[in-house]
Amino acid sequence: MATVNFSVPDEIKEAFNKAFAGENKSAIIARLMKQAVEEKERQLRRQAIIEELTRTRKDRPTATDEEIRQAREEGRP
Repeated sequence: MATVNFSVPDEIKEAFNKAFAGENKSAIIARLMKQAVEEKERQLRRQAIIEELTRTRKDRPTATDEEIRQAREEGRP
Protein backbone atom coordinates (compact mmCIF):
# COMPACT_ATOMS: atom_id res chain seq x y z
CA MET A 1 0.00 0.00 0.00
CA ALA A 2 1.38 3.42 -0.98
CA THR A 3 1.40 6.61 1.05
CA VAL A 4 0.65 9.91 -0.67
CA ASN A 5 0.93 13.50 0.49
CA PHE A 6 -1.33 16.25 -0.82
CA SER A 7 -1.73 19.80 0.36
CA VAL A 8 -5.32 21.00 0.60
CA PRO A 9 -6.83 24.21 1.95
CA ASP A 10 -7.55 24.06 5.68
CA GLU A 11 -11.30 24.61 5.15
CA ILE A 12 -11.46 21.57 2.85
CA LYS A 13 -9.60 19.43 5.37
CA GLU A 14 -11.90 20.57 8.18
CA ALA A 15 -15.04 19.96 6.11
CA PHE A 16 -13.76 16.51 5.09
CA ASN A 17 -12.94 15.56 8.68
CA LYS A 18 -16.36 16.77 9.85
CA ALA A 19 -18.25 15.01 7.04
CA PHE A 20 -16.43 11.70 7.52
CA ALA A 21 -15.86 11.70 11.27
CA GLY A 22 -15.41 8.19 12.62
CA GLU A 23 -14.92 6.68 9.14
CA ASN A 24 -11.85 5.20 7.53
CA LYS A 25 -10.56 8.31 5.78
CA SER A 26 -7.87 6.40 3.89
CA ALA A 27 -10.53 4.17 2.34
CA ILE A 28 -12.64 7.21 1.47
CA ILE A 29 -9.71 9.00 -0.17
CA ALA A 30 -8.82 5.84 -2.11
CA ARG A 31 -12.43 5.52 -3.33
CA LEU A 32 -12.53 9.19 -4.35
CA MET A 33 -9.20 8.85 -6.18
CA LYS A 34 -10.49 5.76 -7.99
CA GLN A 35 -13.65 7.63 -9.01
CA ALA A 36 -11.53 10.55 -10.27
CA VAL A 37 -9.38 8.19 -12.37
CA GLU A 38 -12.49 6.49 -13.81
CA GLU A 39 -14.05 9.87 -14.64
CA LYS A 40 -10.85 11.02 -16.36
CA GLU A 41 -10.80 7.81 -18.41
CA ARG A 42 -14.45 8.39 -19.43
CA GLN A 43 -13.60 11.96 -20.45
CA LEU A 44 -10.69 10.74 -22.58
CA ARG A 45 -12.86 8.07 -24.25
CA ARG A 46 -15.60 10.63 -24.97
CA GLN A 47 -13.05 13.04 -26.43
CA ALA A 48 -11.59 10.32 -28.64
CA ILE A 49 -15.07 9.39 -29.89
CA ILE A 50 -15.89 13.04 -30.63
CA GLU A 51 -12.64 13.45 -32.51
CA GLU A 52 -13.29 10.27 -34.52
CA LEU A 53 -16.83 11.35 -35.40
CA THR A 54 -15.60 14.80 -36.40
CA ARG A 55 -12.78 13.33 -38.49
CA THR A 56 -15.06 10.90 -40.34
CA ARG A 57 -17.88 13.41 -40.78
CA LYS A 58 -16.33 14.77 -43.97
CA ASP A 59 -16.48 11.27 -45.49
CA ARG A 60 -20.20 10.79 -44.87
CA PRO A 61 -22.69 11.59 -47.61
CA THR A 62 -24.75 14.75 -47.17
CA ALA A 63 -28.47 15.07 -47.71
CA THR A 64 -30.47 17.98 -49.01
CA ASP A 65 -33.33 19.51 -47.03
CA GLU A 66 -35.73 17.86 -49.46
CA GLU A 67 -34.16 14.41 -48.93
CA ILE A 68 -34.39 14.86 -45.17
CA ARG A 69 -38.05 15.93 -45.42
CA GLN A 70 -38.86 12.91 -47.59
CA ALA A 71 -37.10 10.54 -45.21
CA ARG A 72 -39.13 11.91 -42.31
CA GLU A 73 -42.39 11.51 -44.16
CA GLU A 74 -41.75 8.00 -45.48
CA GLY A 75 -43.65 5.36 -43.62
CA ARG A 76 -45.91 7.80 -41.80
CA PRO A 77 -49.62 6.96 -41.84
